[in-house]
Amino acid sequence: MTAPKEHIITPNPFIDKEILLFDGVCNLCHGFVQFVITRDAKAVYSFASLQSDLGQQLLQQFQLEEDLKSVILISGNKAYTKSDVPLMVGQTLGGVWSIARLGWIIPKFLRDAVYSLIANNRYKLFGKTEACMLPRPEWKKRFLA
Repeated sequence: MTAPKEHIITPNPFIDKEILLFDGVCNLCHGFVQFVITRDAKAVYSFASLQSDLGQQLLQQFQLEEDLKSVILISGNKAYTKSDVPLMVGQTLGGVWSIARLGWIIPKFLRDAVYSLIANNRYKLFGKTEACMLPRPEWKKRFLA
């Protein structure tokens, strides 16, 4: 089992939040956000688009590439990318999604290769929108930017 790669910063003004940063114009990313938010009964996760001021600020703080093709999980003072994110989120959601923990037995370089293949082709496969998604009114408080 390979430990997830961590990018650590101090201090993080959002230390008490679990934040998912996502590509705001990517249909696949919108689908992932909607998947998480509808199954996150404890409201563990907050969301922000990578294109937002907050998203850009967090990318800089965690010294991550601006054109990173990954959903990013900010957890405390650590940032996780690529295949680590869906595995960690699945574990947190619990229930049947806890099966995600089995993904840790797959070597990280293989998981990330598959993740990157999909991420690099996400617009071709799933399309993109002209603007960031607008959250439903009941979800609005979970979107930081």
